[in-house]
Amino acid sequence: MLSWAIMFLVIALIAAALGFGGVAGAATGIAKILFFVFLVLFLISLITGVVRRPVS
Repeated sequence: MLSWAIMFLVIALIAAALGFGGVAGAATGIAKILFFVFLVLFLISLITGVVRRPVS
């Protein structure tokens, strides 16, 4: 998921450099959404891993 966010960020940077403002804005928005979804899923995974750890 993080790789998709980085890919959309690169697309946004290239589109902005070429002057395609609408495409750059849309790609930036998608990259932000994907990054936050990745962050939430990472935190959920981290919390469940700590909770499910067996006690020695």
